[in-house]
Amino acid sequence: MSQKIKLVALDLDGTLFTDKLEITAENQRAIRAAIEAGVHVIISTGRPYVALPLEKIANLGIRYAITANGGGIYRLPEKECIFSRCMPPEVIVPIIRHLQTKTVLYDAFIGGMRYRETNRQDIIDHMTQFPEATRQLVRTNATFVDDLADFIESRNIDVEKMTINFCPLPDGTYQDRDDVWEYLSNNPQITTLCGGYMNIEYTMAGTTKAMGLRYLADILGVPMECTMAVGDTQNDADIVQAAAIGVAMGNATNDIKAIADFITKSNNESGVAYAIDKFVLNAE
Repeated sequence: MSQKIKLVALDLDGTLFTDKLEITAENQRAIRAAIEAGVHVIISTGRPYVALPLEKIANLGIRYAITANGGGIYRLPEKECIFSRCMPPEVIVPIIRHLQTKTVLYDAFIGGMRYRETNRQDIIDHMTQFPEATRQLVRTNATFVDDLADFIESRNIDVEKMTINFCPLPDGTYQDRDDVWEYLSNNPQITTLCGGYMNIEYTMAGTTKAMGLRYLADILGVPMECTMAVGDTQNDADIVQAAAIGVAMGNATNDIKAIADFITKSNNESGVAYAIDKFVLNAE
């Protein structure tokens, strides 16, 4: 490593958060120490702004968040959107119409908010692959509309990101998952990713966490050669590759571990702190 790390990008779920959606004391200690040392620590998540644990991360000194896989970049805690790259109605509405024929839960991230169709809420009860803490998080922070496609089309609204979750079947597969993946993957207007097999996310083509990292590095005056990114699933792949040091969590999927420069401890073992200590605080 020829230059010191000056910017650290952290995924939330499966990375900074434990399985109980908590930030360990060790992770808090390392983040505060890095910021006190003049390092920018930012969030890089697939979540919308409304689902950020603002009090927790703002109290740590974190001031920027890449949300919606790069669809919206916000200054914290003001909710000031400093960058957005969204899907226009002509791209998003036909996709939602297709999803309306499937038994899936889908949300649209619009202006940092999460929008959901009222009649889809009950699907969460069948998403038994998630622990109750995660299902409770999914139940909350949503604004409900009757028909999401009509809502977006009639108001000419741009969408930061769409996320889709599936219901497990007895054979270990997920209802409608393969059909939806094939449909989305064949659309060149969007970037489609997995946040784990039971989840699919899509943004405007070319909108990724790595794009968000480059944008923030530029406005913060940090060369990409001085960046580190930490993640665990496919929506972290591009940012892990783009950063000078790409770190995979110990609980990361095998494809993320394969492309990472370093594999840290798991999210339940304060893997973020372990990586920050190694490459930021104790680096020579």
